[in-house]
Amino acid sequence: MKDLNNVLTELGISKVRLAKYLGVSRQMLYNYLAIEDLNNWPKEKAAKLLSLLNIEEIKELNDIKITGDYIMDVENRLNEGVKDSSNKEVLADLKGFNKKEQELLSDIINLLKEKLSQDKTKETYTTYLYLFHFLQSMETTDEIKYILAYMTKSLGFTDPLEFAFNKDRQMIFESLIFSAMTLYNNGGASKSKLGEAHKRFVQSIEQKKEEKLSRTQELNTVKIQALKELGYTEINEDNAKDVFDKMAEIQSRKV
Repeated sequence: MKDLNNVLTELGISKVRLAKYLGVSRQMLYNYLAIEDLNNWPKEKAAKLLSLLNIEEIKELNDIKITGDYIMDVENRLNEGVKDSSNKEVLADLKGFNKKEQELLSDIINLLKEKLSQDKTKETYTTYLYLFHFLQSMETTDEIKYILAYMTKSLGFTDPLEFAFNKDRQMIFESLIFSAMTLYNNGGASKSKLGEAHKRFVQSIEQKKEEKLSRTQELNTVKIQALKELGYTEINEDNAKDVFDKMAEIQSRKV
């Protein structure tokens, strides 16, 4: 099995994805790979592996030429196989979505599961935590969509002249990001100037936090006053409308 492991390594196939393709656990896959003779594998699993590598017998491993085209062919077969097996697990929870939405959600969920299962480091966890925050803010900040558009274009997934959102604002944003990335990659700005810019960045965030806290405290004060004037001790389903109307009235007095 040494030759098989070498081929899998050269192809960049992770054990997690191969296990999903074969429909077995990772531990079971490791058990299979420890077997010296593929003929001792379950016939169905051995056939799937040979099909993935596009060979008929294990002895043909030595004849495989690892070219770009071959890697792409194997990757396509692997993706289809993983998608078929994973969709059976995931799609049951995606009723109410159309086919394209189901496929997209399934791909996202499976990719996240794969990445998190492969790498248990704090850095990986933090990366996907930030991604979660990113997704949470998607509907409130248009620039998040523009960042995604810029990245998918720069990575070659999307035509650079495709504008799915506000074309003018998206084009301006992409141009600014491109200029910033050019400076970043070429070291075109001094460290001291960047340090000052980052200080302003931090100050801006702290100011927003203070404003949010101040607003929260103000609303809490107004809420307490509204409850007091209405003779309530708390907000519940029955009195919520009255309390919110009273809060609006109290705030209007300050205008």
